[in-house]
Amino acid sequence: MGNIHIRAIDDTNEWIVRKIKLKPGQEKYIESVDECIKEASTYHQWRPVALYDEEDMIGFAMYGSFGPNKDTWIDRIMIDEKYQGQGLGRKAMRKLIEIVSEEYGVKVIYLSIIEENEVAFKLYKSIGFEFMNERDPNGELIFQYVMN
Repeated sequence: MGNIHIRAIDDTNEWIVRKIKLKPGQEKYIESVDECIKEASTYHQWRPVALYDEEDMIGFAMYGSFGPNKDTWIDRIMIDEKYQGQGLGRKAMRKLIEIVSEEYGVKVIYLSIIEENEVAFKLYKSIGFEFMNERDPNGELIFQYVMN
C-alpha cells in the first residue's frame, strides 16, 4: 500500500472509474464521476484521471489550468468508499499536488469545497492549503496551496 499514481481515463478503465462509490451523504459534496467526465469532454482544459494504489483503482480526480493567469485547480477528488479512512486521500492529494505543479510549472494550486464538508476542510488545511477568505461563484470556499 502507498504507491499512489494516476492514469488517464481511457477505454481500459473508464467503466471501472464510473463505478466509484462514495459513502452515503458524501455525494452532496461533489459531482459524480459521470458528470465530471461529461464536463471534461466539453471543457478540454480539465484532465480527469483515475487514482491507483499499486494496481487497485481507489478513486478519481480532475484538475486543470484556466484563464489568462493560468490559475491551476485540483477541482475534484474522490476516494471510493471501500478505500476511505486509510490515509489514501491524503497520499493521493500530495501526489496530485506534485503532478499538477510539475505538469503546469506552477507554485500555487487552488481548490474549492462546500463549506459543510468538514472532513475535506480539515484534510486540506492539514496538507497546507490555506482558506483565502473568498468564495467561488457557487459559494464554495476557495483554498490555495503555495509550494515551498
